[in-house]
Amino acid sequence: MNRLTREQMAARVASDIPEGAYVNLGIGLPTRIANYLPVDRDIFLQSENGLLGMGPAPAPGDEDWELINAGKQAVTLLAGGSFFHHGDSFAMMRGGHLDICVLGAFQVSVKGDLANWHTGEPGAIPAVGGAMDLAIGAKQTFVMMDLLTKQNESKLVEACSYPLTGLRCVSRIYTDLAVFAVGPRGAEVIEMVEGVSIEELRRLTGVPLTPAGKTECA
Repeated sequence: MNRLTREQMAARVASDIPEGAYVNLGIGLPTRIANYLPVDRDIFLQSENGLLGMGPAPAPGDEDWELINAGKQAVTLLAGGSFFHHGDSFAMMRGGHLDICVLGAFQVSVKGDLANWHTGEPGAIPAVGGAMDLAIGAKQTFVMMDLLTKQNESKLVEACSYPLTGLRCVSRIYTDLAVFAVGPRGAEVIEMVEGVSIEELRRLTGVPLTPAGKTECA
């Protein structure tokens, strides 16, 4: 079965971020999106530790370890960028000033519920961080994740079984096999990787899926 690489997934998400958007990229897979943002669009990346105007990752050897994102990864700062107190950053997140946040997830329900901070397993370290603030504070919440776990269980589910980060906050899911819209109408397939059918996606996820719009991506 054809699958998008993580770099291809990042590029796919980046292509949907519009001109002038203020965006937060969550820890993990979403940080890769910064490297694929279209150069002809002014897009403003915010980090919850107090940065606005982040650029792509620095070249190896050019890292400035006093300039990091919330995941403690070295970042660059574009001309006109700024850094500020994390309290002000959270006020920006909670106050509805972000257009989009892109988060990773353990599970997303067909209604858009998000579980991305704790699996509920004994000994797991609970660390919700700023995810709940982002999930409900941003105007749109996207999720970037593999569709299946290493045990081949679907992360797109009818109802989340893990502790929730936010209720009905996710609108779009970008995976290695397809792009989905989720919400009050349930899960809709926006695009599929070439060679993957909606019937196969239904089998893999075990949830009702309906087609919507364009249905194939390279």
